[in-house]
Amino acid sequence: MAKFKKIDTINIIRSTGIVPVFYNGDVELTKKVVKACYDGGIRAFEFTNRGDGAHKVFEEVMAFVRAECPEMALGAGTMLDAPTAALYMQMGADFLVSPCLVEEIVPLANRRGVPYSPGCGSVSEMVRGMELGCDLVKVFPAGNVGGPSFVKNVLGPLPWAMVMATGAVEPTEENLTAWAKSGVTAVGMGSKLFPKEVLKAGDWKAVSDLCAQCLTWFKK
Repeated sequence: MAKFKKIDTINIIRSTGIVPVFYNGDVELTKKVVKACYDGGIRAFEFTNRGDGAHKVFEEVMAFVRAECPEMALGAGTMLDAPTAALYMQMGADFLVSPCLVEEIVPLANRRGVPYSPGCGSVSEMVRGMELGCDLVKVFPAGNVGGPSFVKNVLGPLPWAMVMATGAVEPTEENLTAWAKSGVTAVGMGSKLFPKEVLKAGDWKAVSDLCAQCLTWFKK
């Protein structure tokens, strides 16, 4: 089961502001990436269900996080059906994320008190998600549906909405400042936070330092 209560997980995401999005079939590599992010100040991390046997990797990484990163909320992404969501919740996922709105996941997650963030590309989808009980909705792909200006304009008539933007989020001061000014609750950031050459070199300090710098830019 999830380590944190639903409201606590949402507050962790809100207070951190940046949620790394990552998948790799190598368990030990994934552990090192998560720990590097944790050392850089990250407290919410999304492991995406992208490869064959991904749940087996998640299970081992979850045990590692519980032991070595006690303040980390570890979530599962790319949830496309209720059975998969149930599997990851059984393994302790603290939150669930999808690239689209999968309505069958909502009652399942609500029943277990686990935050579910559906991917939305329109105001109608965002409102529908909130109607169903999704406290934090994900705008995806954020760069393609309008970028920071889209979020800012949506929050005009929907100031109560909590939005996580994923897609076209970059680890630069200019980009993160623009997203922060739009009013997003948080941003999800993928491969650009983990350059291939850095992972290949095993330069975990570089990952930690970049995370710390991004948090500073976003919160400033």
